[in-house]
Amino acid sequence: QVQLVESGGGLVQAGESLRLSCADSGRTFSLHAMGWFRQAPGKEREFVAVITWGGGVTYYERSVKGRFTISKDNAKNTVYLQMNNLKPEDTAVYYCTGTDGFRTSITTAADYDYWGQGTLVTVSS
Repeated sequence: QVQLVESGGGLVQAGESLRLSCADSGRTFSLHAMGWFRQAPGKEREFVAVITWGGGVTYYERSVKGRFTISKDNAKNTVYLQMNNLKPEDTAVYYCTGTDGFRTSITTAADYDYWGQGTLVTVSS
């Protein structure tokens, strides 16, 4: 049973940084990939970033590329999202997610099998 536990959200000012962590505490073997989505108030959940567990291949949503970095620690079954130069439009609940394998698209929420409870990131201007 996969259990994704997030931490690291909070309130910061524009231009500051935060690091989110997500630990997979329920399995003894790795998922195919892990990533992050976010959902702002009144908006749909959107893809942020993903990393494959085996090869470490990464992919980012266009608006965060160059500011956010996704990484992993295989030994700890943990994925991180380093967020730099945060902007007010980054304010959202950030969800950690994992997949046993992609079916259609790495940016589609339906392709992810497991979700964390979410952690709130608030960026003030």
